[in-house]
Amino acid sequence: MITKTYDALVVGSGAAGFAAAERLKQFGAEKVALITENRLSGTSRNTGSDKQTYYKLTLTGADPDSVSQMARTLFEGGAVDGDTALAEAANSARCFLHLAEIGVPFPANAFGEYVGYKTDHDPAKRATSAGPLTSKYMTECLERQVMALDIEIFDHCPVLRLLTADGHMEGVLCYSLEDHDYILFASRHVVYATGGPAGLYARSVYPGSQHGASGLAFEAGAMGKNLTEWQYGIASTSFRWNLSGTYQQVLPRYISTAQDLSDEKEFLLEHLSPEEVLSRTFLKGYQWPFDPRKIDGSSRIDELVYQETELKGRRVFLDYTLNPAGLEEDFSNIGQEAYDYLEHSDVLFGTPFERLQKMNPKAVDLYLSHGIDLSKERLEIAVCAQHNNGGLAGDAHWESNIHGLYPVGEVNGSHGIYRPGGSALNAGQAGALRAAQTIIKALRTEVEEPLAYEAIDQAAERMRQLEELKTGKSNTSETRRRIGHRMSLYCAHIRELGNMQNVIEETKADLERYWTDCVISEDHPEEDRIKALFNYDLLVAQYVYVSAMADAVDHDIYSRGSYLVMDGVEMTPLVDDGSHNGYVQEAKLQNGEVEITYRPVRPIPESEQWFETVYNGKE
Repeated sequence: MITKTYDALVVGSGAAGFAAAERLKQFGAEKVALITENRLSGTSRNTGSDKQTYYKLTLTGADPDSVSQMARTLFEGGAVDGDTALAEAANSARCFLHLAEIGVPFPANAFGEYVGYKTDHDPAKRATSAGPLTSKYMTECLERQVMALDIEIFDHCPVLRLLTADGHMEGVLCYSLEDHDYILFASRHVVYATGGPAGLYARSVYPGSQHGASGLAFEAGAMGKNLTEWQYGIASTSFRWNLSGTYQQVLPRYISTAQDLSDEKEFLLEHLSPEEVLSRTFLKGYQWPFDPRKIDGSSRIDELVYQETELKGRRVFLDYTLNPAGLEEDFSNIGQEAYDYLEHSDVLFGTPFERLQKMNPKAVDLYLSHGIDLSKERLEIAVCAQHNNGGLAGDAHWESNIHGLYPVGEVNGSHGIYRPGGSALNAGQAGALRAAQTIIKALRTEVEEPLAYEAIDQAAERMRQLEELKTGKSNTSETRRRIGHRMSLYCAHIRELGNMQNVIEETKADLERYWTDCVISEDHPEEDRIKALFNYDLLVAQYVYVSAMADAVDHDIYSRGSYLVMDGVEMTPLVDDGSHNGYVQEAKLQNGEVEITYRPVRPIPESEQWFETVYNGKE
């Protein structure tokens, strides 16, 4: 085992991770290292939408906006802490302009104003975009900054365990797939930018290369926050991508088939009139996440796709080559809102593909770049997990209940029930900035101490568990399949308490016998040993997440956000009354059990506004 010591560590190589590393170095940290499972993997670099959004303070035009108004918008999403909302709003312009300065191609008009548009849950046209690959551009530009600062990057170095002592961070145990050795990184400050627990769901729009590492944080004692709150929506499955915006607004056909592609039908017409299908398909463009409040509107499509794929075992496709049944040649039956939009876009003609090609050629090119020609091929789809609004708990400086652990990016559960589209990209940048500022202050007064024996013991235990795994016919792939299947079937956008309780019991039993039942390949032991660790992390995460989901229903928190709770007897939807929107649910793994508590949200602070007070450093 190799031991290395740093002032601060960053785990993760997405937009949030690279931003944190850059800020730490710029602010004065001397020894900074970035650790990543795979520098080219992850959600930031490999996902997007038809027009991926960055949400920030308005920087154009005559419409009034303020930090306070933006904070209020974030806060009113429900189950959001006000101090975090204020920090995200206050730092949004600074973070956005930094990205623009380092090369992210956000559009500006002839006078340099960064024009915006309205996104979901947004009253003020704060959204902007650099196109379908906004987060990819962010990651690449921030990576160039990190490289220019000569920050050490340890690639192909997955995390095996977080090391703590007395509620403080001590370091991180990793395995280097390049050096074929364990590395103990000693540091009392760890920015944890590992992304959401992407591997939990079988039906997922997260890239296949993204696993997440939330389970390891729970194992170390980190608190979870609002783990019930996710976003789910329709996405393609062979190439994982959100099918929002123009992908829906051009009115493709929804068809289902048997597994062997026989028995093709436009299944939505079995439940809706042609006019209703057309209207709901169009609305799905900007009402992309499943929303129980829209179950009689656009989200009815998500529900029917779920029934076809998960309950009936059929396959569902979007077809851009032919118009859906019932579409009149003059488009007179698509509804006034859809008609006006398509008329203004000058696409009241042709097939869905021809409309998409004119309205958003980048959306067509994106699939072509992955070998999919929408002019000829149908696109297989499902309702997929897309983003975790909850995650690990942090304060207004993004520090968790473990002193020195800073969850930044999607792994941080700052968003609550409803969030404006694109606020996640801003939260990652604001969180990176705030965490780096806090770490630098701590480093100025910190006294260097040796690595605690408790942390060394934790590292030794994990190495022993991995080295003593049985070899033979590997069961790691089957374990991963089991985890994802039960999560997508019972704990996604359709939930029922009894089913979730069964998942908890199954997952707990898997965990209790994991290190004895797990078998890794005798032909590829090193590679499979890491897969075994990923499965362990996902099982811990599944146990905590589903325990939180079930406890919420047990406390009468019903259909809200992006999930629908069904009554276990009548199998009818249970409607949430909103009475818990002012509370945050917290979950902690303690002695093998998940402890769930509820607390009121922290209000938006009354921040100091007198210039001389702030200028003289009293705020």
